[in-house]
Amino acid sequence: MVVLTGVLSAQSSYFVYVASQTPDATKGIYAYRFSPKTGRLTSIGRVAELFDASFLATDSHHRVLYVASEAGEAPESNGFLSSYAIDPRSGALKLLNKAEMGGGPCHLSVDKTGKILFVANYGNGTAASFALNPDGSIGKQTGFDQHTGKGPNPERQEGPHAHAAVLSPDNRFLFVPDLGLDQIKIYRVDTAKATFTPNDPSFASVKPGLGPRHLVFAPGGKFAYVICEIGSSVVAFAYDPVKGSLTAVQTISTLPANFKGIDNSAEIDVSPSGRFLYASNRGHDSITVFAIDPTQGTLTKIRAVPTQGQIPRNFALDPTGKYLVAANQKSNQMVVFAVDQATGLLQPTGQVLDIEGPVCVLFVPAE
Repeated sequence: MVVLTGVLSAQSSYFVYVASQTPDATKGIYAYRFSPKTGRLTSIGRVAELFDASFLATDSHHRVLYVASEAGEAPESNGFLSSYAIDPRSGALKLLNKAEMGGGPCHLSVDKTGKILFVANYGNGTAASFALNPDGSIGKQTGFDQHTGKGPNPERQEGPHAHAAVLSPDNRFLFVPDLGLDQIKIYRVDTAKATFTPNDPSFASVKPGLGPRHLVFAPGGKFAYVICEIGSSVVAFAYDPVKGSLTAVQTISTLPANFKGIDNSAEIDVSPSGRFLYASNRGHDSITVFAIDPTQGTLTKIRAVPTQGQIPRNFALDPTGKYLVAANQKSNQMVVFAVDQATGLLQPTGQVLDIEGPVCVLFVPAE
């Protein structure tokens, strides 16, 4: 899931940063220039050599790029975090610092004050927070919570597996989907102390065995949507911004009714207009387009569009909502799609970019 704040629709140029995760885990981060007028990506090249980069995030002012690495170069390392200053003209990255984060960090986000970095650790099923220094570098760890329990799937849910750390639109709550527990943990954010504590209610549940992965809020903040990896489905929730609670209103499959293969759904996002939702399928190798009911928040499946490659682990809508970039991890390519503004459907533009193991795509405004 890609969250962009403070972006104007009149922005004429963007950088697109892509995390590359390969078998030898050594490639790092690549950058491209993106024109929202033409939908074209132009390669800048590799801008950071980084071990096992898996997820990217930026602050609301787009000064710093934050990276989660699920593993470290040393055999005993269980992952780390990195911060890079972004050159707004060239897209070049300058390393600020790295911070150890044992547990296999797989997702991160920055709060709207730009002072807190939140992290989800898949390996050990924990959530953590770090204070951010004035220059954007990662400071001391300020918060931590260990999830406990397991789910009904003995292979995938033998213990907790936190898979995302997503802030509410008003910055008051933190939501952490846990694939191993079939729960979305809910926390209150303390911006003064740069930490978080369990909310009341402290979680929302999905049906046993679905395995929640990522979460996104629709524009307006009335509804939230969670993609479930194991069950290849989306759960729609009504959101109470006062209590921080989620109430499930629908569970719907991301797959065609006649699909019989193995699939693990991965990424989810909502169009800037709030009219359409997109969910990627790894196995069926598609992005499913849903229409959103603006009153009830429920979804109607429109079509599963092939991504022209294998294992679309991630995708990103450009900030205008007119284009979508799909990252096909296994076939080593990114494919650009035009988004039909009336129907929400995706149409390949013909641009296919070769890149080893793309696993995360992030748009950042350029000067």
